[in-house]
Amino acid sequence: MNLEPTTLLFPTLPARNLNGRTLTLPAEFGGAFNIAIIAFRRWHQALVDSWFTFLNPLLAAHPTLRAYELPIIGRQYILARPFIDGGMAFAIPDPAVRNRTLTVYTDVQQVVTALQIASTETITLLLVDRTGRIFWRDTGPYTAERAAGLEQTLATLLQ
Repeated sequence: MNLEPTTLLFPTLPARNLNGRTLTLPAEFGGAFNIAIIAFRRWHQALVDSWFTFLNPLLAAHPTLRAYELPIIGRQYILARPFIDGGMAFAIPDPAVRNRTLTVYTDVQQVVTALQIASTETITLLLVDRTGRIFWRDTGPYTAERAAGLEQTLATLLQ
């Protein structure tokens, strides 16, 4: 689903990648445009992974584009962060994947409300800039139709 930039903005969120670097999102996203894949459940990893066969060549072709996995985890788990993040990092041998995986420990409902996410039962994908403007959104695993919507939006933005 394509969106014109609206008044809906990506909220300011503290994050840490699985290599230990702390960031403030969206200002410290690495690209001019960033695909944020937001996950809420451990089993969402398969849905996230379904996108990267499509995204990797796209990212290679557009140096100003980045993609991030954002597990959104309830604030009540912050004391377990070393174990949760450590377990995820241990399971991911590729430092580039650990770098793009940004864990966010926060009030999940506030994020859901701020981003108008209809359900936490699937992943949400957003195309955002570093000011937080949202240019495209969709939900669910990779499909050619969803990818075409992203490509169409990027063709307009990256021309």
